[in-house]
Amino acid sequence: MHKNAPLPQQVTAGIPAPHLNAPDVFAALCPTRQILDRIGDKWTVLVVQVLDEGPMRFNGLKRRISGVSQKMLAQTLRHLERDGLVSRRVFPTTPVTVEYALTPLGQTLVGALTPLIAWSEGRIGDVTAARAVFDAREPVGWT
Repeated sequence: MHKNAPLPQQVTAGIPAPHLNAPDVFAALCPTRQILDRIGDKWTVLVVQVLDEGPMRFNGLKRRISGVSQKMLAQTLRHLERDGLVSRRVFPTTPVTVEYALTPLGQTLVGALTPLIAWSEGRIGDVTAARAVFDAREPVGWT
């Protein structure tokens, strides 16, 4: 099967059986794991949050997201476009101007990511303290 082809739907007696393909993130082959991998990526989280401010060109995104390489940003945008979360609009200028924006589907992701970012920013002190305690402990065998 081509890697971009949709997953075949299981059929019972000629009738599609969506319940047989019900998403189960704990199942090894469930495609929802691919989505979790995508939306759990730090660059995805940051790109989606920045694009929530409005459409932006590539260099604007690169300037706004400190530390992202050109390669990682391009790859992230390509994946987000493929997943239907980001749109890419090309303007016929010289040189060509490309603008990225959240799609309606991408906008629904903002509501899920914003609390995650708020939690991260609000709990970084707790996490840093826990790391210091952990790192100061005598190493004990890991199982």
